[in-house]
Amino acid sequence: MPADVLADVLPALRCPHCAGRFELSGRVLGCAAGHRFDLARQGYVNLAVGRSAAGDSAAMVTARDTFLSAGHYAPVAAALADRATPGLVVDVGGGTGYYLAAVVAATGGTGVVVEPSTAALRRAARAHPRVAAVGADVWRGLPFAAGSADVVTTVFAPRGVAEVARVLRPGGRWIVVTPLAEHLQEVREPLGMVGVEERKAERLHADLTGFEILTEDELRFTRTLDRESLRALVLMGPSAHHVDPAALDARLDAVLAGRGGGVDVTVGVRLTVARGGVVDAGRS
Repeated sequence: MPADVLADVLPALRCPHCAGRFELSGRVLGCAAGHRFDLARQGYVNLAVGRSAAGDSAAMVTARDTFLSAGHYAPVAAALADRATPGLVVDVGGGTGYYLAAVVAATGGTGVVVEPSTAALRRAARAHPRVAAVGADVWRGLPFAAGSADVVTTVFAPRGVAEVARVLRPGGRWIVVTPLAEHLQEVREPLGMVGVEERKAERLHADLTGFEILTEDELRFTRTLDRESLRALVLMGPSAHHVDPAALDARLDAVLAGRGGGVDVTVGVRLTVARGGVVDAGRS
């Protein structure tokens, strides 16, 4: 993460202990109350406080980087970028920064990946010259001033509605990407993957009660995935916690049997664009 991009997003950041404004001195972020946060050698700054979720493991992050770098979800990234507007974009649970990099490249804006996993933050800090990487857990509070984000994106990640509503400026956009029922339907059960939650759309709309839904579209396409990509697909998400490596090899053998080394898989997502309302005082 270049120092200049951190300087660009500094006015929006707030100390997670006292909500004070930050100043950047060398490689240290500090507030007037004396709280200090060092920039990691890999370029990110960890502003997480208290006992937060550990986030994805290094192995999961490597699998995700392998899968996304192959372009399998490139249409999702492009669709997300098409719906974003210029300005400061905060990607909540942004992982390696893959999606945010596409957004800032398309809009010319600046972005911040907010992510609890240090393994993911190391990669996010290198995702794009205009992307900063900040360690934080949305459930424990986002280290941003109220109304400081022009766009918030949430892609296959926890939503943290109250914090998103607080940091999004009035009239700003919240773009949420969630899986459709048919997402990965050809391989979810055969590979022992976690299924798509029932009534996911209803839960999303309940979360968006305080927002105005501007658009809601469904995106579907097919990708042919080889063994390496299928393995990465399983191991890059929550399914990694439930699949034994030896069992996964057997499942991959069965799925790929007679298919010439690849299987056609449906990618199906819902892209919901909502407009924020009036924010409260919070971390001003």
